[in-house]
Amino acid sequence: MRTISADIVIDAPARDIWDVLADFRRYAEWNPFIRRAEGSATPGERITIRVHQLDRKPTTFKPRIVAAEPGRELRWRGHVLAPGVFDGEHAFELTPVGGGVRVTQSERFSGLLVPFIGGLIDATVDRFDALNNALKERVEACGQW
Repeated sequence: MRTISADIVIDAPARDIWDVLADFRRYAEWNPFIRRAEGSATPGERITIRVHQLDRKPTTFKPRIVAAEPGRELRWRGHVLAPGVFDGEHAFELTPVGGGVRVTQSERFSGLLVPFIGGLIDATVDRFDALNNALKERVEACGQW
């Protein structure tokens, strides 16, 4: 098993951050990593996401939402080929800090291929940072609070 994560503090209420994260249909407007997302942030629902790694062909996944607590957590789990080959559980956790909210984006990888694709996993941290920065810009620019 292997876990990667990246966090950022956003100067906005958790609810506003949640509204952007849960609005999958608008990801293409702001998200440099997950450029397409379809479905509903509802536990048990299957969504479709298209991720863009640098210097790699985009990849489409169809994970299932495993947690969706408005203002607190959004998490999905999926796999490549078949369960147990290369599985990932992607999460966004929102934690109040000072006058803002710490957003921690993480993914826990497991399965037979994990030991063989460490470089790809490591490269994903940069994409997490890009997504986090774009999320911060999007939410703080809205200024709805």
